[in-house]
Amino acid sequence: MSPESLQQRNLSSPTTFLLLGFSSAYGAQMTLSLFFSLIYLVTVLGNLLIVILVWFNTHLQSPMYFFLGHLSFLDICYSSITLPKILGDSFSQQKTISFVGCITQIYFFLCFGGSECVLLAAMAYDQYLSICHPFCYPMLMSRMMCHCLVAISWLSGSFSSLIQAFLTACLPFCGSNVIDHLFCEMPFLLQASCSPNAPLNKAILYALAGTIAMGSFLLTLVSYAHIIGAVLQKGGGMQKAFATCTSHLTVVSLFFGTGAVAYLVPHSSTTKEIDKVLALLYAAVTPMLNPIIYSLRKSEVKGAIRKALCRRRLQMSAKGSGIATEQPPRFPGQGCSSQ
Repeated sequence: MSPESLQQRNLSSPTTFLLLGFSSAYGAQMTLSLFFSLIYLVTVLGNLLIVILVWFNTHLQSPMYFFLGHLSFLDICYSSITLPKILGDSFSQQKTISFVGCITQIYFFLCFGGSECVLLAAMAYDQYLSICHPFCYPMLMSRMMCHCLVAISWLSGSFSSLIQAFLTACLPFCGSNVIDHLFCEMPFLLQASCSPNAPLNKAILYALAGTIAMGSFLLTLVSYAHIIGAVLQKGGGMQKAFATCTSHLTVVSLFFGTGAVAYLVPHSSTTKEIDKVLALLYAAVTPMLNPIIYSLRKSEVKGAIRKALCRRRLQMSAKGSGIATEQPPRFPGQGCSSQ
């Protein structure tokens, strides 16, 4: 193979990309590393707590908490795709990522993001059935239906992201291999492509992503339109039921709102830092806030946390006093309230 051919091959298939990230000043890097570490720690611990509570607590076995457990697991995976790499880059002067690593990051980022879109729509549908069809709810939202909706969310996210990652990997890249972003994300990687078919590929990629995101968002809107109609029609007793939807609406607004601004607003050289802040919002901050906004506001979850803490305190107290307990007390709440 001639040197010209080798050079052309290297230009069209780069082995590494350079991520610019935020400021390169040492003091700023240390501050950012502490900030990213705190976000990731809170995200993992908060969502892991919800997963454990839903999995082991018999009082949290309703469809709503079944979906919530999967949402928390998705949030852990979603933030783990980007934050550890961003955290590692904050300690490094050369923020590089391999071509294969970049495509892999794009695949999993789109996979978990798309799955979360569909899962949020499934949770809205669950709220719709519980409020608008309460008598048919146990039959319509059976255990089999819950598993089917979760499987659809995972399969749709995986299939769509596989096509998008494959089409992105097939694009030729030439010139600069610099990506002015925090991590590998499809819109910013497409800017580095020199293919004449890049606009067509970009349209296909956005159509696939839009089908998942907009389809899920529209299904969520339809569900809440019916919920609001039922509340306005029946009034009184339905308003308390609708109050349980506010946490889900907040999560939906954060997730879809920041993602829509980041992907639909045109990118320019003057908004690079804003793009990075928005990326942090939907890739890191939203998964961190979900357990706080959605889960920890519900009395059932807070009650489960209190019982678990009380049970642990009683076991430690019994162990310290030399009393062996084979099983936890039957009414741990009473034990804690008496202390």
